[in-house]
Amino acid sequence: MAGCSPPDLLDFSASISPLGPPASAIAAIQAHLGDISRYPNPSYGQLRQALAAHHQVPADWIMVGNGAAELLTWAGRDLAHQTATYLITPAFGDYGRSLHAFDAKTIACPLPLTGAEISPGDWQHCLEAQADRDLSQCGLLLNTPHNPTGYVIPPAVITQWLTQFGLVVIDEAFMDFLPPQQQTSLIHRVADCANLVVVRSLTKFYSLPGLRLGYGIAQPERLARWQSWRDPWPVNALAEAAAIASLQDQAYQTASWQWLAATRPRLQTALAGLPGLDPLPGQANYLLVRTAKSAMALQRVLLQRHRILIRDCLSFAELGDRYFRVAVRTAAENERLVDALADALTVLG
Repeated sequence: MAGCSPPDLLDFSASISPLGPPASAIAAIQAHLGDISRYPNPSYGQLRQALAAHHQVPADWIMVGNGAAELLTWAGRDLAHQTATYLITPAFGDYGRSLHAFDAKTIACPLPLTGAEISPGDWQHCLEAQADRDLSQCGLLLNTPHNPTGYVIPPAVITQWLTQFGLVVIDEAFMDFLPPQQQTSLIHRVADCANLVVVRSLTKFYSLPGLRLGYGIAQPERLARWQSWRDPWPVNALAEAAAIASLQDQAYQTASWQWLAATRPRLQTALAGLPGLDPLPGQANYLLVRTAKSAMALQRVLLQRHRILIRDCLSFAELGDRYFRVAVRTAAENERLVDALADALTVLG
């Protein structure tokens, strides 16, 4: 449709940091090239210790995996043991894959998106409206910041859910993008909540999606059960080396927070200034935009005239063709997107 190869596209569809991988990660990969002739240590002790230091938790609370997707697979198997799993919708599509793979019963809990903000009561009500069974025998799968809206679920609301549900799995894949003082991770609750699992990704914040690296944090008994289900050596040696280096790269982390703090509000304001576009006020490194025009039509014009790719939301059944999602990229790239959208809206009349 765009008449060019994928590398020639300006990709706003994938919510990956535009800063590129840390130089420290690239150096670590190069320094560990010799490790590819040996199997990784199956316990991944060094990586788990690095993650333990990063989050101030014991290393035996951590399980590393082949991307967050692998951890979600085992979460789906665990949740399938519950009588039902509640799922806040719209929801990341991989949740459905992991739950359906093990024939888990799911209950959709639609989130109201009619207004500009979502209150704590809205989060609570979207579950309570569907709560027609004993929740202590049920699971809950959610993400915060929420994908695709970017909204952060209030920790007090999740804390209440922890007292109600038999198993709560929280995907915090985009939490790293928030500055430390704004992060609302529930990792600190794992110590006193045996029913809690937190899943994290290292590939989005550090721009390493090709390496496939994620991890889960939960009490050791649960992780031991997950470990018994999986294949050995899920993480390759180069991914392990890159992850350890990235976790220690404070300069890269600071630069990432500074980039997002400066560029995200400007992009949101610029999009809101275009006719018929209404970006939702989330907090992640992407924006969900409500559109008066067809999102598919906008996507087509952007590809054909500007070689820019945005994410349509057809895979989110609750959103359909009147929403699209864009990643926050560099200031110059964001300006190019806004100009292209202005042109596309004019073309579509």
